[in-house]
Amino acid sequence: MASFHVLFSCVLDFYLEEVKLFGEQLQYDMKILALTDIHGSYRQAEEIVKKENPNIVVVGGDLTNVGSMKEAEGAIKKFQSLSPLVLCVAGNMDLPQHDELFSSLGVSINGCGISQGDVGFFGVSAAPYSRLHTPYEISEEEILMRSKQGFQDVEQCRVKVFVPHAPPYGTRVDIIHLGIHVGSTAVREIIEEKQPDVVICGHIHEARGQDSLEKSKIVNCGPAVNGYYAVVEIHHSIEIRNHHFLN
Repeated sequence: MASFHVLFSCVLDFYLEEVKLFGEQLQYDMKILALTDIHGSYRQAEEIVKKENPNIVVVGGDLTNVGSMKEAEGAIKKFQSLSPLVLCVAGNMDLPQHDELFSSLGVSINGCGISQGDVGFFGVSAAPYSRLHTPYEISEEEILMRSKQGFQDVEQCRVKVFVPHAPPYGTRVDIIHLGIHVGSTAVREIIEEKQPDVVICGHIHEARGQDSLEKSKIVNCGPAVNGYYAVVEIHHSIEIRNHHFLN
């Protein structure tokens, strides 16, 4: 009889622990709409937000096409009217000054982190220096430094979402039409070192799709200017899907 009580107690403890864990998982249920490379196509992006009705909108860079501060502010405020939370980094076709605007609007995750429940978001704006000399390019060293700063803010979160504009080098999501890898070595270094659960990127329009490094799931959303986007759902597991919006 004593052995029965011990066995029953162990089973009960295991059951209660499973219930506790399941309850914890439910706390983190979240639908993230990831948009990159909008390039001024705000009306279409707004329709995508309305269609998906997410908990969080993440703009992964190139909101504008060298747009003004007023233009960028109007776009972000419109997204804020459609979603409970908007988070943003700037892309290489945005202006460096847009980072200050995004910070003032409370949406920036460039070089910093924001947590929602126990899901932490951190990111880095711009793209590495290139022969194209686009408006917002920085060194790989700067990308690495900003990414590390942002990670520190969310290090204690159970789920971490990294949002660089540029994709990691040497993956399926950084290949241009010529078959050449053009992603960021610093972004790849951060992923390999910190292993965020999700990486949301864009920049290389033709490399839309998914890949993974270690435990990190990576999605290049594709250009929202052409109706492409991604949805990330965080439950007891993480699901990522690429979509194409057709008017």
